[in-house]
Amino acid sequence: MKVEIVAVGTELLLGQIVDTNSSWMGEHLALAGLDSHYQTKVGDNPDRIRAVLELALGRSDAVICCGGLGPTQDDLTRDVIAEVMGVELEFQQNIADRIAAMFSSRGRTMPENNLRQAMVPTGASTIAQQPGTAPGLVCPVGDKVIYAVPGVPYEMREMVNGTIIPDLIARSGEKAVIRSRVLRTWGQSESGLAELVAPRVSELDAVGNPTIAFLASGVEGIKVRVTAKAADEAAAHAVLDAEEAVLRPILGDIVFAVDDQNMEAVVVEALAAKGLRLAVAETITGGYCAGRLAAAPAASSVMLGAMMLATDEARVAVLGDDGPRGVGESVSLALARAVAERFGAEVGLAATGIADRAELAAVQAAMGADAEGLDVGSVALAAVTPWGEQASTVRLPGDRERIRQFSAISQLDLLRRLLDQ
Repeated sequence: MKVEIVAVGTELLLGQIVDTNSSWMGEHLALAGLDSHYQTKVGDNPDRIRAVLELALGRSDAVICCGGLGPTQDDLTRDVIAEVMGVELEFQQNIADRIAAMFSSRGRTMPENNLRQAMVPTGASTIAQQPGTAPGLVCPVGDKVIYAVPGVPYEMREMVNGTIIPDLIARSGEKAVIRSRVLRTWGQSESGLAELVAPRVSELDAVGNPTIAFLASGVEGIKVRVTAKAADEAAAHAVLDAEEAVLRPILGDIVFAVDDQNMEAVVVEALAAKGLRLAVAETITGGYCAGRLAAAPAASSVMLGAMMLATDEARVAVLGDDGPRGVGESVSLALARAVAERFGAEVGLAATGIADRAELAAVQAAMGADAEGLDVGSVALAAVTPWGEQASTVRLPGDRERIRQFSAISQLDLLRRLLDQ
């Protein structure tokens, strides 16, 4: 059973409203084991709506059309569906009475244009759930079907869960579930990651289930999503477990979390498990690292504090007149040691680097020949722990904000790897 989603509304094309309905429906179709390969947005134009619906019916078994069921002149969905079905619209008094009762219960008089919502294509049935004035529709088109639901999210969701998904499962004649697992990685490019996994992807392409996809998610890392279709929940998770066991050795230690867990939560859990406390010196990260850590569950049990050191004067106040200057691994290590000592923490974390051209010029002026090889995006990461210290230099892409964010996640990743030892 292939299901397609069509979202109707010019406001979606103009960006005035974000189409969260389609993503919600796609998620819940997958949870029910129903395949959905296409999602389309179309404006309030009858010719274009009809063209999109006919295209959808040509390649899918069922279409969920969302939006355009209101009482105004630009609500055209029911009219176009009737054209596609080759039938007329007919007035249903019971729907009109239901809408009038809704207005009456609120102490209001129903405007006449709401009677448009009681017009139903001949041969179609209305969806039992009707939390608003717009009834949903089940419209047979030969051996296929168009469902029409309002664009109001809570109304749409009640109809999809209450009628559409059970009807689709019954039409499909099979019960299945689709489940996904996301392996979150840091430290490898998307192309490099795809190259690593390419042989396994080729093997799975020949089988068809499970499947692997990649999603570059900025500061959240590159996600490797494994999706499995199976007869039931237990069988789907068994397939995911088996595939994760294959992928883990291929990906190695760049995998830092699974599904919704993020980098800071992983680091906080690892610190708590070892009974360690953390302090962070912020320079290039500008408070972003501490902010991420503070948002992690149970962060207060391990996070002692952070220092924001935006200038060389601030760093002198921490490192002393004889301390290292500028940026680089020696500076980052010194700051990591100093912040751990200042807060009485067993673990210290720091990063120094260059986020834009102005900072590069300032560093070159201050460090002279020692700045050779440095450029925008050069970041020195450092962590100190009871069993050792580690520093490394990375080159990060992007503008100032991206470099700031990537620096924070990179230094947390450095600490994660140290805590795994």
